[in-house]
Amino acid sequence: MKGRVETLLSEFVERADELLHAQEQMNSLLNAVISMADELSLEAVLDRVVRSACTLVDARYGALGVIGEDQQLSHFITVGIDEEGIRSIGDLPAGHGVLGHLIREPQPLRLHDLRQHPMAAGFPSNHPPMRTFLGVPIRVRDAVFGNLYLTEKKDGQDFTFADQELAIALAAAAGVAIQNARLFEDSHSRQRWLLAGMELSGRLMTDEFDDDSRLELVAETALRASNSVLVAIAAPAADGVFKCMSAVGVQGLYAGQELPGQEVLTSVADTGDSRIVMDPRQVLGGDVAEKLGAVLVAALGHRGTKNGVLLFARANGAESFTRSDLESGALFGSRVGLALDLAGASALREQSLVLTDRERIARDLHDLVIQRLFAAGLSIQNLRRFMEDPAALERMASLTGELDETIRTLRTTIEELRSPNTAP
Repeated sequence: MKGRVETLLSEFVERADELLHAQEQMNSLLNAVISMADELSLEAVLDRVVRSACTLVDARYGALGVIGEDQQLSHFITVGIDEEGIRSIGDLPAGHGVLGHLIREPQPLRLHDLRQHPMAAGFPSNHPPMRTFLGVPIRVRDAVFGNLYLTEKKDGQDFTFADQELAIALAAAAGVAIQNARLFEDSHSRQRWLLAGMELSGRLMTDEFDDDSRLELVAETALRASNSVLVAIAAPAADGVFKCMSAVGVQGLYAGQELPGQEVLTSVADTGDSRIVMDPRQVLGGDVAEKLGAVLVAALGHRGTKNGVLLFARANGAESFTRSDLESGALFGSRVGLALDLAGASALREQSLVLTDRERIARDLHDLVIQRLFAAGLSIQNLRRFMEDPAALERMASLTGELDETIRTLRTTIEELRSPNTAP
């Protein structure tokens, strides 16, 4: 009887320890969820997800791989390896081996030895040894955003089913936090684009810029608004070939340079539909393309206005443009193109007013001043009949010559005023 009681007591204590440990894990999970919800930056949320996951399942190393549009890892956040270790490893994973398997098959995966998996591709040199493995997908609105990778449980044991369930629960909460961070960043980005477009439109309507400085101002403002490293403005020349008109940011483009991807540029300009080009060589070319990543091409103005296009380029390896960027870039280009058209129309109107004023001045000079000077000359000629003094006659002849020269000068001035090729 005594032995039975001791056994029951031992089982009770063990069960109580398990329940206490489970409660601690639930509290840790809740704290992790709350901490993720406090972050608004997507980068901060991703880092917090990995750190929280490592703490929850007692993993030595953790990582989160973001899946790009090409189904490769476009972004990789690591925990447990310091900066020096990351540099010594070299390039971050692209999505091969077991990591690629999780991308193609987004299901939880728990391994006793990562190296023994049929899809294992090995580790690069200087990579820390990793054996035990736990991977779970992170979904945002039913779409796979990326995968959470955890390796090397600190007690040397395998990851348990309970660890897997905790990681799955954390991944579900992470999906909500990531979506919220994305919405916040999208809202902030749209506001940045909108304010930049409004401010630029106002400045373009002033008379402090000529055509070249207006384009440079547009490119500089677009560079800041889009978080790009290069912005170029291209327009079709007389032969219809798109050439660079202005460029700011990464050096490598010059005014007058012919750009590749004429079909893409023409299509965007004609239809007004923005486009994201993942390979910068398709629309920029040259050595500059090697430094760049995704390129957003937006029409400068409304569909079919033939004002040209804006090309926004992110750095090589940086996050690509989002659908929000695509929409905001199109709105920015449309607004700025309209402002450029209005500025051009205003300049033409002012030039027309100047030419009209010149014509009036020329007409007044001809009808009033020249006629009076001519009449004065005739009067002096008539006076000569009543003069006999040689000195006076010579002086009258000199005055008549000066009047004739003044009339010729005025007529030349009138012709210049009436010429549209003379600068105001």
